[in-house]
Amino acid sequence: MDQNMVIERGKQLFVQNYAQFPIVLESGEGLYVKDLDGNKYLDLVAGIAVNILGYQDKGFIKAVDEVLHGGLIHCSNLYWNQYAVSAAQKLINLSAMKRTFFCNSGTEAIEATIKLARKYGSSIKAGKTEIITMENSFHGRTMGSLSATGQPVYQKAFEPMLKGFSYAKFNDIESVKSLLNENTCAIFVEAIQGEGGLTAADDKFLQELRVLCNQNETLLVFDEIQSGLGRTGTMFAFEQAKITADVVVLAKGLGGGLPIGAMLVAEKVSEVFAPGDHGSTFGGNLLVAAAANYVLGRLEESSFLENVKQVSSYFRESLKLLKTKYPQILELRGRGLMIGLKFEKPVRELINLCRTKGLLVANAGANILRIVPPLTISKKEVDEALKILDAALNEF
Repeated sequence: MDQNMVIERGKQLFVQNYAQFPIVLESGEGLYVKDLDGNKYLDLVAGIAVNILGYQDKGFIKAVDEVLHGGLIHCSNLYWNQYAVSAAQKLINLSAMKRTFFCNSGTEAIEATIKLARKYGSSIKAGKTEIITMENSFHGRTMGSLSATGQPVYQKAFEPMLKGFSYAKFNDIESVKSLLNENTCAIFVEAIQGEGGLTAADDKFLQELRVLCNQNETLLVFDEIQSGLGRTGTMFAFEQAKITADVVVLAKGLGGGLPIGAMLVAEKVSEVFAPGDHGSTFGGNLLVAAAANYVLGRLEESSFLENVKQVSSYFRESLKLLKTKYPQILELRGRGLMIGLKFEKPVRELINLCRTKGLLVANAGANILRIVPPLTISKKEVDEALKILDAALNEF
């Protein structure tokens, strides 16, 4: 079946909730992917910050292959499995948190955190179940996570939202204070807003949130689904503000391409959940846990994060030069290899131009070009990407 036939058949078969680009990806190697017609692309989307090791990493394939050949992919959480235990230990080591819960996605991890926060708050005071999140935040599309998402455009068609959520202005501590009360059990925040336009939180804002939460028996929850696991040059983006978290939510890159999410909890909330409070049939199954275990092993290597720091610095400095050449680039956003370029007009056309020239990039809102490549990207590949982007911008 050729590419056009697959696309046309897909349009008839799938619920129409994606605005997909007209290519069918079939294979990948390193940072490159190929479509069914044999066209090759340098991939700076990485499955939206998921494929952090690129494609055909030999160690990753070996780790997953061992589980497949063992004949046991899933055993449910009625039983223990060594891969999940090992992955959990690595997460605890890397995060200095106390315990973890595995599920299948970032949205599911947010749902678990909402329940944990409300049970924690209720244990302190009846009615202490309200949650503050930020305007322009994005926490998922299920009803709980959508209620936490501070963007009416995502919520409007599915109202009413769950009660008990309010939305503060991002990077505005006075806005948070105006919403905080004795019934606030948690504040959810992204250190870098992903779908909200690649806007980074000010370190001072995060530090002030930490103080507020300490003073009000309120949990500080960091959604690091997109920004965590080395993408900004540190294990978690919030670490750069030199503060601690009560809960950290992870997904995307954790499984290196396989679906897994995690909720990490600090010691003070490590005993909140009891058996039966929450669960996930497929969470932490052998296959995805083995993948996560390998990914986390790579992240433990000091050279891995050092490469992210060096290459991201090189990339960002090069983009600053490109910005001086093209005044339609209004702003360079994000941190590390979580990059946003704000334009004066929608970037869909620019994305298409890049694709026709062999470069895959994405958007985060209409006017923001998003670049979230595999963390294994090299300076040589950065140069190749910049050359294509330059040519596309010349036409754009």
